[in-house]
Amino acid sequence: MRAGVQPVCRFAPSPTGALHLGHARSALLNAEMARATGGRFLLRIEDIDTTRLREPHVVAIYEDLAWLGLDWERPVLRQSTRMAAYAEAAAQLAALGVLYPCFASRTEIHATAEPGRFDPDGAPLYPGLWRGASPGRVERARAAGL
Repeated sequence: MRAGVQPVCRFAPSPTGALHLGHARSALLNAEMARATGGRFLLRIEDIDTTRLREPHVVAIYEDLAWLGLDWERPVLRQSTRMAAYAEAAAQLAALGVLYPCFASRTEIHATAEPGRFDPDGAPLYPGLWRGASPGRVERARAAGL
């Protein structure tokens, strides 16, 4: 830890179902790390999957974490309130030439990913399906609503 920098630990569940033991472990570990280092413990609700999220699950998250004896800073950040910031960051990356759009489905990515290569969360490494796509191909995909 750098001198003078307060650690920030967070737990960021998606309200698409009930929390499970893995969630509890992650929340407890992050809260303990924040406590042990004099840091902050934040709760962020990952509510951008609008087809699957349910508000009753948000309420249940708060209740479950309180039952575990955890407390977190308020107000709770909801990802859906950050879309403008994400758009700004994407525009900055595009201006640097280090952002490229991808219109591949998860199924296409899984089917073409190199077997046995995964990111830290266990998802297959992106096989670069749209890397280097021509501007015309990108515009056609956008126009098609992909």
